[in-house]
Amino acid sequence: MVMKYKVMPEVVVDIAANLVGIRNGMREAVKRRPSSLPQRDPVLVAVSKTKSLAAVRQAYEAGQRHFGENYLKELVMKSTNPDMTVICPDIKWHYIGMFQKKMASVLMRVTNLYMLETLTASQEADAVNSRWKGTEPLRVMIQVNTSGEESKSGASPEKCVDVSIHIYNKCPNLKLSGLMTIGSAGHDYSTGPNPDFELLWKCRTDVCNALEIPMSDLDLSMGMSADYEEAIKAGSTSVRVGSNIFGARDYSQTSKT
Repeated sequence: MVMKYKVMPEVVVDIAANLVGIRNGMREAVKRRPSSLPQRDPVLVAVSKTKSLAAVRQAYEAGQRHFGENYLKELVMKSTNPDMTVICPDIKWHYIGMFQKKMASVLMRVTNLYMLETLTASQEADAVNSRWKGTEPLRVMIQVNTSGEESKSGASPEKCVDVSIHIYNKCPNLKLSGLMTIGSAGHDYSTGPNPDFELLWKCRTDVCNALEIPMSDLDLSMGMSADYEEAIKAGSTSVRVGSNIFGARDYSQTSKT
């Protein structure tokens, strides 16, 4: 079946200039970290959901390499397009949308898949592990529902250790790369750090203790357009930024599966 993908005409946005601004903001946020936190630069994942291939190419030409997509069909369409495979040969795709084990076969169709950030359970990990045919293990993150909101996916903080142990010991085709959270929106940072970020940090500590690995072996993916600087100050090693790079999205004609 041929997948159809439609987008509305995009408002002209200076993607290259936006990327410069985001990267500058990231560097400044690293400088404001407590001395006890790592000072290395986080990875910037440009979230290109609902955006055109032309917009992705503009970001790529401006030096961006990591891109995130929330809708699996859209990711397959973009990643397998000849323009992407030829013009952007070393692009690194992150799948950051809801993931269920029935989607594992479709995920394998993604070209240049770099990371799956939204594993939530051992059964899903098994489904991906059994299908992955890459020359190296696929990088994966466990999504943790730190806010406890029913509208958000993710393993509970209490379960993330069990899932991590399963991936680490039972899934040789997967590499546990870190933990990811969305967190609740609208936190008032004048009152202090985001408790969802602090909880993900604690989850990483618990996982590293259980696996007997150093903290530096696991990344923390937290922070989006509205709060990526605060997330970096709290220790995030990967941020997912979309609208601040590509402009506002139009979901009206986009497949969400």
